[in-house]
Amino acid sequence: MRVLLAEDHPGVATSIATGLRRHGAAVDVAPDGGRALYLARVHPYDVVVLDRDLPEVHGDDVCRALNSERPDTKVLMLTAARGTDDIVEGLGLGADDYLLKPFRFAELVARVEALSRRAGSARPAVLERQGVRLDPARRAVTRDGAEVELARKEFGVLAELMGADGDVVSTEELLASVWDANVDPFSNIVRMTVMKLRRKLGAPNVIETVPGVGYRM
Repeated sequence: MRVLLAEDHPGVATSIATGLRRHGAAVDVAPDGGRALYLARVHPYDVVVLDRDLPEVHGDDVCRALNSERPDTKVLMLTAARGTDDIVEGLGLGADDYLLKPFRFAELVARVEALSRRAGSARPAVLERQGVRLDPARRAVTRDGAEVELARKEFGVLAELMGADGDVVSTEELLASVWDANVDPFSNIVRMTVMKLRRKLGAPNVIETVPGVGYRM
């Protein structure tokens, strides 16, 4: 799951981003609306967590642009405005969900994960393929019934491969969906992660390398 967090308060942004990363998300942070629009136009995000009162470009305008240009990207709008009219207006701008400040972090995570499941093509709640079972909500993986402990990026790569339902997923696509914008696109980080993932999942190997293209399960 790749998330764009648009929040101008540094302390709040750091807290939210750190928490989402601990839950396995790849998170990019934008301190203003202009930067948020730039990142959203360059990178494919599953969910945008959007503070409504952003500097430079207001959150309402960011939401309108995302709704027009990136209709598959889900928007969770954050605001301190508690009136019903404000909520209705925010949803009318194209936001998919609305969360009032202050909020419990567990609720934000639950809403982001729910929106991620709705982003793009629908996926089943639990993914199963070739004896491997992946439960995104519980962040649990088993192979033939035995629990498999995975690091966050390993879990993210496995989720993308299983969600592709047998199609090839390119290295570029894995970088875009599992890592944030700071990753070096010329590194071998995807190959190394897949190697670790194969070792942890055990024999027989369930992840195939398609030379010059990517990987499939």
